[in-house]
Amino acid sequence: MLRIRTLTSEERETIDRLAAARCAPARTVERARIVQLAAAGRRVPAIAQTLHVTEATVRLWLKRFNAQGLPGLKDAPRSGHPATYTSEQVGAVIAAAVTNPRTLGMPFGAWTLDRLTAYLHEQKGIAMKRSRLDEILIAEGLRWRKDETWFGERVDPQFAEKRGPSPRSTPNPPPTV
Repeated sequence: MLRIRTLTSEERETIDRLAAARCAPARTVERARIVQLAAAGRRVPAIAQTLHVTEATVRLWLKRFNAQGLPGLKDAPRSGHPATYTSEQVGAVIAAAVTNPRTLGMPFGAWTLDRLTAYLHEQKGIAMKRSRLDEILIAEGLRWRKDETWFGERVDPQFAEKRGPSPRSTPNPPPTV
């Protein structure tokens, strides 16, 4: 029979907070509930039935909690392909993206993905595809706008003069009697 070790007051407080959390990841909440129910004296089969998980899952998390405490409830590192870009390179990408291009000696006032890709490749030696650059910046919460929009200021300040008057698209209504 698997039993949980005695919880410290800090651990109990953290487990209770995590078990009732609505914003924490679902895995973390489930693991905290497993520990919470075990601390309340429930047995493995009852915990598994209550939380709709297998008994093996309950045993795994109770053993890890007993051995490692609260850090044992986090996901263990997994094997897989190593990161393509180092954290220093990703930091350089983000730093360049939030810096005004004119301060870096560039002849333009706003970055586009193509300009940023070229700058990183030529100046920083970071060869990165445009799509990967976009993924990194979106993950960081940065959004990109196009140079010219229908509602914003035009790139050419004399656009309205060059265009001339706009034709009326809707004819005047006939006069009423």
